[in-house]
Amino acid sequence: MTQDNAPRPDKTLPDHAQTDRPLEQAIFAGGCFWCTEAVMQDLRGVEQVESGYIGGSVPNPDYRSVCGGQTGHAEAVRVTFDPAQVSYRDLLGLFFATHDPTTLNRQGADVGTQYRSALFPLSRAQEETARELIGQLTAENTFGRPIVTSIEPASTFYVAEAYHQNYYKNNPGQGYCMAVISPKVAKLRQHYGDRLR
Repeated sequence: MTQDNAPRPDKTLPDHAQTDRPLEQAIFAGGCFWCTEAVMQDLRGVEQVESGYIGGSVPNPDYRSVCGGQTGHAEAVRVTFDPAQVSYRDLLGLFFATHDPTTLNRQGADVGTQYRSALFPLSRAQEETARELIGQLTAENTFGRPIVTSIEPASTFYVAEAYHQNYYKNNPGQGYCMAVISPKVAKLRQHYGDRLR
């Protein structure tokens, strides 16, 4: 693996995000990061979505080691967004609407702790909002089963290898994309069409 493709630890806003608008970030793990990235990218107010790894114990993980389930990391996305256009709660709503938060360590055929449903709040306000929404969804029995989404401390986020970035946009005809991601994107367009670019 070349250095350009190696995962890199990163906790900073992207260079293009250094504007006079106060941007924020959020980290979500909802199964395969290709799926979560695809549904977040076209939302108005989202500046950037990066696929990566978080929540594990091994420094500098790569895709193969994470997929093997040996590092403890989750496949996740880091979303840079403009809170004046889209709130963290809005992003949470989209997150819960486009994956199954009731299956422990799996999304469909993707099985293992690396595919867990998890939130990694980057502030106390994000954590409080996440707990409040999970409580509301639980009280309303929205999913008909208990929500197993974990709320975990935000550790180092490792940006995944270059070929994972913009995966769905770059590979729309790939089998997994057509079978798994396209239905999620269609659901997004149906229910959040007025919030898209």
